[in-house]
Order: sequence, then structure tokens, then C-alpha cells
Amino acid sequence: MSDDNHTLPYPEPSREHPTLVIPDAAAPQPEKARRRPRWPWVVLIVVVVLAVLVVAAELIARAVLPGVVRSIVIEQLDLPADQQLDVETTGLLLPQLIGGRLDTLHLSTDAVTLEGITGAADVTATGVPLRGGDLGGADGTIRIDQEQFTALLATTDLPVDSVELDEPNATLGGSFDVLGTAVPVSITLTPGAVDGDLELTPVAASVGGIDIDLSRVGSSLGGLGEGLTEPRRVCIADQLPAGLTLTGLQISGDAAVIDVDVDGAIVTDEALQEKGTCPR
Repeated sequence: MSDDNHTLPYPEPSREHPTLVIPDAAAPQPEKARRRPRWPWVVLIVVVVLAVLVVAAELIARAVLPGVVRSIVIEQLDLPADQQLDVETTGLLLPQLIGGRLDTLHLSTDAVTLEGITGAADVTATGVPLRGGDLGGADGTIRIDQEQFTALLATTDLPVDSVELDEPNATLGGSFDVLGTAVPVSITLTPGAVDGDLELTPVAASVGGIDIDLSRVGSSLGGLGEGLTEPRRVCIADQLPAGLTLTGLQISGDAAVIDVDVDGAIVTDEALQEKGTCPR
């Protein structure tokens, strides 16, 4: 018996009909891209905002504080409302304001009158309380001209009609009476300070327009001559606020520069703001 239905062979694989591969369900699948957390950006933004706020607060404090300090100083020292006064601070203000005390406060003015003496003042205070109380300490300088220096010596028994300042000395011009006749005298002195007093050390002198030998003038003019040639201490505490102590004095150019130490209680004790006293 013959087979009329021949079995056809399987077609050969070809490129036109590639073999399909069924994926295995157990095979690992590629993971989806993970999302990065956003919290670092949030923290960064918060830090930037806080930094901006701190800088703004610091700038505001620096703009406002000088005016506040100026008002307090003018009130405490009973100065004119239009008194020119420059105020400067150092360091970051916010921590100092929070702590209630300024590390350093610098005050300066071109002209201020304290107990009748007018001059330029420059004072640096430390440990300045913002809620009341005494200063930690302070010192500074007062710069006065020839006219004011003359007034400072007017109460002494020196023959002072005029004063000429020429660094490093001061030359006093005046006269003394000899048998009813006024004899002109000129004394050149080097000023300084000792124990809160002004010290005047003579370096040259002339009487009646004639230069004299300081080593011999004492014997020729007696007691008056000795007074003119020996170093003399002059108390000027009654010419300054009681809270200021003279620590130095020198002639700089045509001005006298007075170094002072300031009692920290001067801002709270009215007695220290009044004129001091000299022993009699």
C-alpha cells in the first residue's frame, strides 16, 4: 500500500522569520530609576534664608545702635541736642546685643565742652552695658588749643597772660612786679602728668627780654626765681569732670593733647560728671 500523503519537512530557519524567545518570568527585570530625596535641598534653602536674616539683622543693628548710643551719651552728659558725636563699634553686634553688653564702643567728636573746657575728644569704652550699669573701663584723649590751654593755667600762680604752643613745649608769657614796675617774663616749659596732676618742667626763660641761665636765676631772683625754674605740679582736677583722671599731657603741633582715664561709673554717678576738686 502506498502512501499518498507525504510528510513535508519543517522549513529551515531563515532570517525573514527569526526565532522568538519567550522571556522567562523568573529572570530578573531592570529596576526603575530611584528618586533622589529632596531634603538636602530643603535644608540648604533654610540655611540660606537664615543667613540672609542674620545679615539683615546685623545691618539693622549697625544702623540703629549708633543713634541710640548717641542719644544716651548726650542725655547723660547734658550736651546740646545737636552735639556732633561719632559712634563706632567692633565685632559682630547680634551676639553682643543678645548678651546685653558691647565689647568696645568708640566715641569721637571734633568739639565738645565739658566743665568749661572745649576741645576734640576721642574715647574708647569697653564692657558697655546695654541695660544700665557701669562701664567696664574707658580711656581717651582731649585735644585743646592754645586759648583753652591758657585758660587751664589761668588759676595757677604762674605769670600767665598768654601761651604759645610749639611741640614739644609751651611758652608762657606774663609779668611780675618789681618795686611797682611790671617786668615781662617768658618761660618755656615741657608739660607732662604725674599722679593726676599737670607737671611743668622749665627748659628756658627770659626776663625783660633777656635770656637767663636757669641754673643761676634762682639766686638772682630769690624765691620767685626758684618758682620759675623748678618743676611745678599743678592740679587741674577742678577743671575736668570728677570722673576723668589726667594720665598724660604733651604738646602735639600747636595743640595740647590730654590723656585721661575715665571712671566706669561716670555714666551712672552724677557726682562724677561734675567738676572735680583740688586739695587746698
